[in-house]
Order: sequence, then structure tokens, then C-alpha cells
Amino acid sequence: MKCPRCGAEVEKFRNPVPTVDIIIEVGEKLVLVKRRNPPHGWALPGGFVDYGESLESAARREAFEETGLRVVLGRQLHTYSDPNRDARMHTISTVFLATAEGHPLGGDDALEAALFAPDSLPPLVFDHGNILDDYRKSKQRNGRRADFDR
Repeated sequence: MKCPRCGAEVEKFRNPVPTVDIIIEVGEKLVLVKRRNPPHGWALPGGFVDYGESLESAARREAFEETGLRVVLGRQLHTYSDPNRDARMHTISTVFLATAEGHPLGGDDALEAALFAPDSLPPLVFDHGNILDDYRKSKQRNGRRADFDR
């Protein structure tokens, strides 16, 4: 790759892309979105962090854009960094737990948003099945709603 200013050969760096995913509890149910773009299927709400945006702001924004719900963020569940978690590119996702009230409506990148009982989820894209397994284990350890601090 050549520098656009001086024409010298420069190495192109590739870095993982930061993303957020949000596990939204509405009562005893979880919010999932049906993706408009590939890979198609059901997923946790989430997306890319914009430059200059905090992870928390990105989580609130993505939740609202894809579900129409204003969420109250709880704690972070975990950060997922397997280079193969997204076939499109290497992403690193920080997963937040959140609560909301109301009925979700698909918007932005989501064709549809719906509530599901945690024990009857549809097949999920990406590594979202593994993320929700970790969420269930976290709830079992804590014996209550998933550690919300707000």
C-alpha cells in the first residue's frame, strides 16, 4: 500500500472492530431481532460502536434503533473476541445486560423484534447461542435477575 501523501510503501494494519450486543429482559422474556442483512436469522440486538462513542452509549443507541425500546443498562456480561465469531470480519463484542418495558418493534437493521421465553429461543446467528448460555449460567449462579446495579 502506498502513502497518499509521499508515495512511500506503508504497511496496512488490520484491527478487530468493536461491537456491542445487548441482552434485554422485558419481564421474564428476552428481546431478539430478526436481521435484515446477512447473516440472516435471529440475533441479540447490537451493532458497531461509532468513533467517539462509549460502549454504554452504543448499547443504548443500538437497542433503541433495533427495538424501539429505551433500555436501562445493568452490568457487562462478558467480552467475546473469537476471531471467527463473525464470518464477515474480526469483531470484539462487549455484551451488556439491560431491562426495558414495552413491546419491541423492529427498526434499522432489524426486520422484526420479538419477545421470547429464555427456554424456547429460535436458532441464533453469530455466537449468540453461546452468549445466552453464559447469561443463563450467570443467572443460575446469582439466583435472581442478572445482577442489575441500577
